[in-house]
Amino acid sequence: MTLQKKATIVSSSVAALLTLMKFSVGLASGSVAVLASAVDSILDMFVSLFNYFAISKSEKPADETFNYGRGKIEALASVIEGSVIAISGIFLFYQAIKKAIYGEESTYLELSLYIMMASLIITIALVIYLNYVAKKTGSMVVKADALHYKTDIYSNGAVLISVFIVFMTGYEFADVLVGGAIALFIIYSAYELIKEGVLVLLDRALEDEIVSNIKIAIESESVVNDYHYLKTRQAGQDIFVDVHLVFDCLISLMDAHRASDRIEEQIRKLDTNKNWVINMHLDPYDDSIINDTQTIYNKGE
Repeated sequence: MTLQKKATIVSSSVAALLTLMKFSVGLASGSVAVLASAVDSILDMFVSLFNYFAISKSEKPADETFNYGRGKIEALASVIEGSVIAISGIFLFYQAIKKAIYGEESTYLELSLYIMMASLIITIALVIYLNYVAKKTGSMVVKADALHYKTDIYSNGAVLISVFIVFMTGYEFADVLVGGAIALFIIYSAYELIKEGVLVLLDRALEDEIVSNIKIAIESESVVNDYHYLKTRQAGQDIFVDVHLVFDCLISLMDAHRASDRIEEQIRKLDTNKNWVINMHLDPYDDSIINDTQTIYNKGE
């Protein structure tokens, strides 16, 4: 089993434990902040289970149906996860407004304090683990999961503070205020997940620093006169690079091929944890102007 899969199993198990703890106390106490945190944990559990499915599918090799693999499933999972987080935030905000209107009172506050303290400690440990896995594997799904649970650290801390305030002062509006603030923060945090996933689905180019290093690798090869049509994108663990290399028309195919192999080797060293799919077209002259003109002509037709 891969490290990514293990991470999703761990996060799913932790979310199930936190759900059981918070939901039972949230219903008993009537605290909208604790209940909001419980609902968020329920969603965490289902999202982590979906992430396990997404990683399992994305790790399958390319085949006749999916020639470029299934790496974009991770990006799709990130979009779905972000959408689920946003919806949960809207629901929690509704719960906060509802309590403010009807003036419901919280009970079992001392037990709620202990539960939220334990939840905070467990969540911090989980985020540390997920960040380690995300850094080691570069998995977008695990990175999204880590960000998701990182927001839970803030929300659990805020809930703990609000329950403490209500416990010490009886000021119920603190519960409403914190519950509403957590809901808005959850909605805001969902934006980055959705944005990142959508950009990958739209084949966004790699970061400028990586593209610059790819260009340096190409330009360092003395027999390459020029290059054009450099394109990059990423899908899961796969990074795709396409480029046209221009050589002197008198160079042998063997020498041109060896030069392209050296360039590929340099590019792959940029990140050895990724699977690089590099396609280099060898040109005896710069045909970019001719091709661009032909493209414009075809569009005009």
